[in-house]
Amino acid sequence: MNIKEELKRRARLVDEALEKYLPPDHEHPAVIHEAMRYSVFAGGKRLRPILVLAAAEAVGDEAGAASAMPVACALELIHTYSLVHDDLPAMDNDDFRRGRPTNHKVYGEAMAILAGDALLTTAFELMGQSAGKFSPQAVNRVVVEIAQAAGSQGLIGGQVVDTLSENKKVEASVLEYIHRHKTGALFRAAIRSGAILNGASEEQLQALTVYAEQMGLAFQIKDDLLDIEGEQEKIGKPVGSDVKNQKATYPALYGMEKARKMAGLAAEEAVAALKIFGPKGEFLRSIMHFIINRDH
Repeated sequence: MNIKEELKRRARLVDEALEKYLPPDHEHPAVIHEAMRYSVFAGGKRLRPILVLAAAEAVGDEAGAASAMPVACALELIHTYSLVHDDLPAMDNDDFRRGRPTNHKVYGEAMAILAGDALLTTAFELMGQSAGKFSPQAVNRVVVEIAQAAGSQGLIGGQVVDTLSENKKVEASVLEYIHRHKTGALFRAAIRSGAILNGASEEQLQALTVYAEQMGLAFQIKDDLLDIEGEQEKIGKPVGSDVKNQKATYPALYGMEKARKMAGLAAEEAVAALKIFGPKGEFLRSIMHFIINRDH
């Protein structure tokens, strides 16, 4: 399997679905729909929706996995909204995202805030579209799971602690909290949601939860490393932005070499958790290898 090509193929499928689910940019009021689409179609890897579908495939049939596409797209909209708000002057104050001017630089702060709000709201609308395709119990469980992952006990909680930790030397426990909530929560929700929708057993769900948590840790550490040693043209934003904002990161706390070792260990544990899936876990294994070796 050529993992880069397979990820691109699956990302195109997600893009086609997003194109269908989002309001057209000419629909009144046009500016908000333009702003929403501007950030959604800014060139992301679509990793979270791909993980929803991959987890569904690992535990069940392909038809059930395909039916999870609305939930997969919902995760991408939530992720995108968080980036739009993260980039705002009151937050990270970033001028570029994925190689393009950030949303507020193009549409203004007010419209960027509203675009993020609209993306989050549309995400829950998409989750509702899964009703009838899966059991009501599974859909309800997924909606609650994603809501918790996106809320004050998940993503937003991580953003809060991250913001409060700027310009401070943080302990390992604080850094771990930021990671598990700001980044890890959506990865965990993506993988668990796909599995729950397609009928995962509790044993399968537990194994995928371990995979998600370790994969999310490896992803975050790699992100932190790339902020220091990556290339701006590839990562899509100025190198060193975390350092400039005095963010709590793994290299800042542990040093580059130990951070690399931590990422490698997390990746190994993620792959080990997939043993029970045999060949059906191969794509998830390949995703982990891609994440740990990526350059952007």
